[in-house]
Amino acid sequence: MKNPTSASSTRRLLSGNEAIALGAWEAGVRYAAAYPGTPSTEILPALGQYAGVKAEWSSNEKVALDSAIGASFAGGRAIAVMKHVGVNVAADSLMTLSYTGVGGGLVLVSADDPGAFSSQNEQDNRHYARFGKFPCLEPSDSQEAKDFTALAFELSERFDTPVMLRSTTRISHSKSPVEVSMPIGRREWEPLPPFERKPQKYVMIPAHARLRHPEIEERMGAIAEYAETCPLNRVEWGDKRVGVIADGMGYQYAREVFAGFSFLKLGLVHPLPERMVRDFAAEVDVLVVVEELDPFIEEQVRAMGLEPVGKEFFPLTAELTLARVREGAMEAGLPVGKGPEPVEEREDALSIPARPPALCPGCPHRSVYFNLRKLRLLVSGDIGCYAIGVLPPFEKMDMLISMGASIGMAHGAKQAGCPDDIVATIGDSTFFHTGLPELANTIYNRGNVCTMILDNRTTAMTGGQEHPGTGVKLQGEPGHQIDIEAVVRAMGVENLWVVDAMNVAGVEQAIQEAIAVEDRPSVIYVKGECVFLPGYQRRPTAAVDPKVCNGCGFCLRVGCPAILKAEETDERTGRPKAEIDPLLCTGCTVCLQVCPRSAIYQTDQQEM
Repeated sequence: MKNPTSASSTRRLLSGNEAIALGAWEAGVRYAAAYPGTPSTEILPALGQYAGVKAEWSSNEKVALDSAIGASFAGGRAIAVMKHVGVNVAADSLMTLSYTGVGGGLVLVSADDPGAFSSQNEQDNRHYARFGKFPCLEPSDSQEAKDFTALAFELSERFDTPVMLRSTTRISHSKSPVEVSMPIGRREWEPLPPFERKPQKYVMIPAHARLRHPEIEERMGAIAEYAETCPLNRVEWGDKRVGVIADGMGYQYAREVFAGFSFLKLGLVHPLPERMVRDFAAEVDVLVVVEELDPFIEEQVRAMGLEPVGKEFFPLTAELTLARVREGAMEAGLPVGKGPEPVEEREDALSIPARPPALCPGCPHRSVYFNLRKLRLLVSGDIGCYAIGVLPPFEKMDMLISMGASIGMAHGAKQAGCPDDIVATIGDSTFFHTGLPELANTIYNRGNVCTMILDNRTTAMTGGQEHPGTGVKLQGEPGHQIDIEAVVRAMGVENLWVVDAMNVAGVEQAIQEAIAVEDRPSVIYVKGECVFLPGYQRRPTAAVDPKVCNGCGFCLRVGCPAILKAEETDERTGRPKAEIDPLLCTGCTVCLQVCPRSAIYQTDQQEM
């Protein structure tokens, strides 16, 4: 594959994710795979827009990495992209990939989420690099995100190793200027040479693994030596009273808080440049380490016999901010400025109420959680929009751990003797991600669990990406659409209900019949499109007849943001009546079906 030539360059404002995509393309990547997950999601769509690269959504992160490994072994440069918890799914292959090494350069992007803005934990994936014995690069802005991605491919091939590029939420989504080469023409797609067979390198049977391990240790020594002089790590001398070691976004905050002092800025965070650290520490009066989440760098610095100021003053949890770094520095008694004075709150400032997450108006999951609450069932939940079911007004989710775990948790609880009726809820994309093996396990062991597959025809929580059930590939070409109902039947499920998500009574009846099944699994396949799909058909909006409504509040139990409390109250009860915002209403009719007084109607019916 030929790299693009360029005649000029310009500066563009790019997010970290866009910059990673551009860096991968400029490096000549042939194949890219990912499972969507915030904050990594935008990388693959951005990369898929460039010519000469095959970009695909995979059914899960391990599949994405496995596919990238195959492309690499065949000689092409490849990239696998995922959020931090996705690396847990891919770890089985990742640990052995470190032993095999690569063919073409292979980069794994781990988008970590300090603060858990859209994740179930805050894990720090720099530890994977140390655990797996491969290098980890960490950019501090969009320019570095592009440059480090390109360099990662070179390092991967130079040292015969996978390379992790660790981003974080702030890097992924913040925009900063990037020098962009302006490509001329289209990059041509050329076939790879015939596969070069190297079974002792690529086939990790025990005998081969034992031979590869010493090579991995030798490789890490070579990379550690490279780290001492590589351009990714640099010293910025200033006032030597304070010397700060920092990486990623921690560097950006520390640079402002400790302006004028000395810095060791780390871009290659594993392995650490030990001589560089010692030499830097010897030149400064006080050594400080600023990093997000775990004391990954700090612990290694302490192991060198040095005593830096670190996590005793800077937080172990959540994102770093300027204020948090400044507060920690001042608490440690370091010579830093106080920062800007806090802005006094105006007396006439607006008081805006909290806005917790809610299912969108017209969401097909609404009738499911309305009924699960109504029937007072134990619910084992999963990762997706439907996780909002744990919040008011539904408050109907009792377990949630990771992608695809809902079915397994429900099965385990029942097998252990839990007397409650348990329903496992899982989305269509999550079902393809890791729900299939969990359902297979339940079927094989004849577990008495009801699984509800909530098919909204998209990967909604991360912005509406395609998956194996949609029949469309990432770059817009048609793919093969896998029929979930046919798959479930083929797996041997005898008790299967297929229901319309907008049929409230039908969903309730299916749940009641499914939980009555004994000694075998049952599945309810709930079908209803996400309201944000381009082809979603809105229906006539709903409205409330104030003459009939008595303010019972029953309609509010469906948790629709379009249903509001009106200023008018009922004369007998004094309770506010309901009203519906026509701008928000999609005409899904769920509220019509649950209103006990038939006070809600569709506007087209009223006109008739």
